[in-house]
Amino acid sequence: MKSGDITIPKTLRDAIVYYSDAKRCHDLLVAIRFPDGIRCLHCGSAKNVKFMESVQRFKCYDCRKQFSIKVGTILEDSPVPLTKWIPAFWLLTSARNGISSCELARSLGVTQKTAWFMLHRIRHIVQTGTFEKLSGSVEADETYTRGLQKNKHESKKLKAGRGTVGKCIVIAVLEGSTVAKKSRVRTKVAPDTSRETLHSLLKSNVQPGSAIYTDAHKSYNGLSEQFVHEFVHHAVCYAKDAVQTNGLENYFSLLKRTLRGTYISVEPFHLTRYVDEQAYGFNTRDLNDAQRFLVALNMVTGSHLTYEELTSGCTRYFGQVIP
Repeated sequence: MKSGDITIPKTLRDAIVYYSDAKRCHDLLVAIRFPDGIRCLHCGSAKNVKFMESVQRFKCYDCRKQFSIKVGTILEDSPVPLTKWIPAFWLLTSARNGISSCELARSLGVTQKTAWFMLHRIRHIVQTGTFEKLSGSVEADETYTRGLQKNKHESKKLKAGRGTVGKCIVIAVLEGSTVAKKSRVRTKVAPDTSRETLHSLLKSNVQPGSAIYTDAHKSYNGLSEQFVHEFVHHAVCYAKDAVQTNGLENYFSLLKRTLRGTYISVEPFHLTRYVDEQAYGFNTRDLNDAQRFLVALNMVTGSHLTYEELTSGCTRYFGQVIP
């Protein structure tokens, strides 16, 4: 498979063999970052930039500064070589039910902590960062994740009731498929399911005038002011003609299968990145492994995530397009 001047292997076996060569990995990122020719990342000059083979860095002879291909990408400041980063991209984007840090560590020959950090960096860049709103027929629903209180050690139980206590809320909107495109989803880890929260999410992500299908949750009341809102009462039936949320129920089952089966235990302040990973896999399900890998690799520029930021906890934000 070729994309411009980039050769992309078709299978995992071919990818591991092909990207064992550091030069090929470097050339791949150069082709992705500089499709119109190499430019200095400091001054923007494209005339006097030379590659220094001995130190694997570029030098601009106009501003006299050096830079590596990792600068300005999610890989910046990482001592892990590209021969391990590139296969990591392939392994995560091709895994239907995710890949654990322990499995990646064994596959790449790195520590579990390093593999965990690498996976979170990749999840960070595959967020659906777009201001394009969903339209047509849109399903909206919410689900709860994380373990039951009764399964926890007595010292970790939250003495505050039953049911959803101690669980995390994931809200999703699903655009129905058409002849031109397949269905796509956007998800968000939310602090609650209040009317203000749900309405803010839908108004930010769905085109006014679209048809929104929900369940009978009272927080959805009032959507008819901007949308064609219809709901189905699950105590009575699960579908009423075209009105249903079965598409999202299917998506939530895939999400929970990944969280419970592969990752087993996910802390609330990391959940958003695992949800982003699942949404990316769902939205690119019509692509093959090589295409999905290339799409993710084209997102490396412009994002950065430090270990301190990753472990400092979760900052909840709302009222904007789902990233």
